[in-house]
Amino acid sequence: MKSTIFAVLSLVALASTAPAPLVARAPPNIPSYSTAQSQLSGLRVAAQGSSTGYSRDLFPHWNTVSGACNTRETVLKRDGTSVVTDSACAATSGRWYSPYDGATWSLASDVDIDHIVPLSNAWKSGAASWTTSRRETFANDLTRPQLIAVTDNVNQAKGDQGPETWKPSVTSYHCTYAKMWINVKSVYSLTVTSAEKSALSSMLNSC
Repeated sequence: MKSTIFAVLSLVALASTAPAPLVARAPPNIPSYSTAQSQLSGLRVAAQGSSTGYSRDLFPHWNTVSGACNTRETVLKRDGTSVVTDSACAATSGRWYSPYDGATWSLASDVDIDHIVPLSNAWKSGAASWTTSRRETFANDLTRPQLIAVTDNVNQAKGDQGPETWKPSVTSYHCTYAKMWINVKSVYSLTVTSAEKSALSSMLNSC
């Protein structure tokens, strides 16, 4: 009997000390379903432009936000749980949940900051004609749902693909992903291809 009670108490103790499951920390200002539908209807459909002249350097990114913290480090702190940083604002510990694939990480080096609408995609849908200042704002936008912490190799697999060819493997996240993509394209007056718009419409239907 004593051994049984001890075993039960041990299980209770383990359960009480086990870390709680992480949930995705949502980027700011994700639109409602109805707003996203309205924004999608307002996007101009056009063939994707040329990548000629494109360079990531034309989108100055990871600017200093406050003190020693740049945009990447700011998003790591925003999207993580119990994040500890050193004097240079580098994350030395913490936990991050990647909503794209459902993975959880405890090393910041396993996490990338994804541009929801990739820089190259933006270039080919209108940003090629922007000023460098506007491209810099786009690449470091913390006020719109444009930046999110995700598993590094998942972000690399996405590359510059739009939702017509790449979607998060967690299908329950398709609704949120579409709303974020639509909002960013709408706010920055970027165009969409017909295949891209169709994919976004289907993803919204999962909301």
